[in-house]
Amino acid sequence: MRNDLTLYDEVADQWWSDEIRWVRTLKNLVPGRLSWFDDQIDWAGKDVLDLGCAGGFMAEALADRGAQVTGIDPAEKAIAIARAHARATNRDIDYDTGVGEALPYPEAVFDAVVCVDVLEHVSDLDQVLAEVARVLRPGGLFLFDTINRTPLARLATITIAEDILGLLPRGTHDPALYITPAELRAGLTRAGLAPGPMTGLGPRGITKRGDPTFGRLPLKAILYMGTARKPEST
Repeated sequence: MRNDLTLYDEVADQWWSDEIRWVRTLKNLVPGRLSWFDDQIDWAGKDVLDLGCAGGFMAEALADRGAQVTGIDPAEKAIAIARAHARATNRDIDYDTGVGEALPYPEAVFDAVVCVDVLEHVSDLDQVLAEVARVLRPGGLFLFDTINRTPLARLATITIAEDILGLLPRGTHDPALYITPAELRAGLTRAGLAPGPMTGLGPRGITKRGDPTFGRLPLKAILYMGTARKPEST
């Protein structure tokens, strides 16, 4: 089975344990993403939605930067673990269960929406982007990453990461759902968002446990990050 999203609930109880290699990989991606995202926005005092938050790695990092964070994910057990961890660490984060195609929020309530490791899994990309645009305030920023639809990306994320190294569980991704930068820019434009800069994302080092660390790369052929802005009201 490809695009198996039950994986997140299955490991929810161990999300913060550092015992599962592929979960550690997701955790290790957060600093690499933020090394670039931090250059795009000052998080302090911003109302931020973490769309597809899973167990809360990104949400907690954003809260630590001074944002008022709301996280949403369809994985109910992962959301329960995220809530519990936030309480245990005295972080004020709101968590909801839901999907990107139908966000349970009014219009124009967030200064930024962060969406990482998500767009290549959704059932209706255009609807998710339309919902992002709807909940952003005028001038608000959408920050994302996703996987490019290239032979190299399939080799890296499925053959190597899933099948050989076990950095991800088998069945995590469906390469048919991968998105080229041109396709994503077109989708953002259809949603009424102005596409901004993009950059590559990939391995930059290795930890003492043999896990990869991540950061920005010039190559966008595998993973890439980007931004888009909702125009100011006229």
